[in-house]
Amino acid sequence: MEILTAKYLISSPNVEGCPKPDKPEYAFIGRSNVGKSSLINMLTKQSKLAKTSGTPGKTQMINHFIINNLFYIVDLPGYGFAKVSIAQRASWEKMISNYIKTRTNLVTVFVLIDCRIQPQEIDLQFLKKLGEWGIPFNIIFTKADKTTQREAAKNAKMFIEEMKKDWEYIPRSFMTSAIKFLGRKEILSYIKEMNEDYANKGGIEEIASDS
Repeated sequence: MEILTAKYLISSPNVEGCPKPDKPEYAFIGRSNVGKSSLINMLTKQSKLAKTSGTPGKTQMINHFIINNLFYIVDLPGYGFAKVSIAQRASWEKMISNYIKTRTNLVTVFVLIDCRIQPQEIDLQFLKKLGEWGIPFNIIFTKADKTTQREAAKNAKMFIEEMKKDWEYIPRSFMTSAIKFLGRKEILSYIKEMNEDYANKGGIEEIASDS
């Protein structure tokens, strides 16, 4: 799949403010500063589409981008450490959970994991929440360019092994680098497959064959 157009649409403080759920939607989330915005910019080949920052907590609302006028990509606030008040963090958590649990056109949640570090309990606990809510998800390992290939593979394997303690089925995962465009083709191909499945289930009338 090639991305021909990618446009910022809206930032919403709650799920009620999101666009009409008339297209398949893919949400990106992870610990603060894991590289969500950079990954979205890499996928769309637009360096300034999603706002990036070295400061954790930059993304504070539900940010929608429309791709090829056929589906949505959503940049969600990060979970975990951020320089915000406890009340603000609780507000974010409520906003995120309401969005994930009630957004009817949400196809999958891409959970981003930093491949430079060993498995973190906060990430594993978030996946458990998605499981409890019955929400489909996939794993994207980020920042592969910032460590060795061996270390990235080792940490990814460790994370999957930790998941196997609680999960019978391990969803598809991707290794990525926003700098080297690693994983871009695989993720976009996967989204194309999901778009086609969504269309076949009657979610949308038609997905162009070259979308």
